[in-house]
Amino acid sequence: MTKSGITKRWLLTTILVIAVILLLIDTGIIFFLKNYYYSTVERKLQSLGQSSAVADFFSSYIGASNDVFSSRANEYVENFTDINVSEVWVLNKNGEVIVTSTGFIPDSPGIPDYALALDSSTGRSFWTGPMPSGEKVMAMTTLLPLTSSRSNGAVRYMISLELVDRQIVKLAVLSSAVCVFAIILVLISGMFFVRSIVGPVKRLNAAARDIAEGNFNQRVEVPNRYDELAELSESINYMTEEIDKTSRMKNDFISTVSHELRTPLTAIKGWAETLLSVNEGRDETVTDGLKVIVSETDHLYSLVEDLLDFSKIESGRMTLFLQQIDALAELDDAVVAMRDRANRRGIEIVYSAPEAAAPMNADPDRIKQVFVNILDNAIKYTPEGGRIAVTAELSAKTLGICFADNGCGIAEEDLPHVKEKFYKANISVKGSGIGLAVCEEIISLHKGSIQIESKLGEGTQVTVTLPLRAERKDS
Repeated sequence: MTKSGITKRWLLTTILVIAVILLLIDTGIIFFLKNYYYSTVERKLQSLGQSSAVADFFSSYIGASNDVFSSRANEYVENFTDINVSEVWVLNKNGEVIVTSTGFIPDSPGIPDYALALDSSTGRSFWTGPMPSGEKVMAMTTLLPLTSSRSNGAVRYMISLELVDRQIVKLAVLSSAVCVFAIILVLISGMFFVRSIVGPVKRLNAAARDIAEGNFNQRVEVPNRYDELAELSESINYMTEEIDKTSRMKNDFISTVSHELRTPLTAIKGWAETLLSVNEGRDETVTDGLKVIVSETDHLYSLVEDLLDFSKIESGRMTLFLQQIDALAELDDAVVAMRDRANRRGIEIVYSAPEAAAPMNADPDRIKQVFVNILDNAIKYTPEGGRIAVTAELSAKTLGICFADNGCGIAEEDLPHVKEKFYKANISVKGSGIGLAVCEEIISLHKGSIQIESKLGEGTQVTVTLPLRAERKDS
């Protein structure tokens, strides 16, 4: 499942929605400003070119000669009072510009609004666009009254849109800046709010993982403000305390029962071995039964020891009795102790180690326990006729021991879990499922490591690496 954080979802939902809304508002404001200013310019043009006023001024000269009409047009332009706001042109009956308020007659000006006015029922038309000079204007052409369906000239008013567009751009930039500021403000305030949630949630998550891994001393810091997060923190702390109590009770129970079982098991095994020696050479059925009792007692005793070690690991009471030892000597003893058992099952143990000491500061019993446990597992999962290779290698600072068998192997999906407590990849084989967990804890206390490699149907390789604590000497 793809991880999607609260911050990411907040950015994609809240901020994105707000940004889209503000963008729409900003676009609406810009559209409104443009429409408002352009409408104002249009109304101004309408007021300048009132048809009745223009018609009254030119009425007595409609149909006059060109010179007379030009004289009247000059008079109109000279008396035009809004010269600072608008430019005015007067066109003759042929649509030619004869007088302008600037005094310059344009060459082939191209007057789209004049052509539109000729086709308009109102005799008036507006046009917005660039002049030949490149200046953007809004223009309105008002036709003079027609006679015999024929144009008698027109007056054109033009207002530059350069300042208008500049003002629209300024206001649009201001509006956009306000929107951006609003987004930044929401982003900053929202980030503080999200962090006030994400930070405690991350701490709760980390604490929950520690608790799940067995660290029941973990406690969650309760925020100063009392809200849902503070209530959740208190609930997790309460849950941890209750789990810790239950775990201590469980470990105390396992430890007590393990100790209590040791004595009767020792007695049962002792009497069984005694009876076995007394019955030697007599009743074979009794002999076989006593051997089964001894064997199963050993198995139960091993389970009790594993449970006792498990309770020590869980309660943090596993301690080491450190002394200067030769780790290879402990490995020799473990191989010798397990070789007879392997031979009885038709399994060969091939042992190879350097003729040198491997001095280190360690607990000899615990180190030997690890070697025996790994060899015991190898024997359990290796079929008759199989082979177990134990190879030790020394370096300047470490001792590496490889236990390789050609047994049934471990499935790929089970491999990451085989060192977990009570996990069994193959439930058909006897065992408590905590042997490797105990081994890993012991090796970890010695600052070493255990690596397991395996392929189903091909075998398993366990590599133990231990640090040397003293300079080794060749023997």
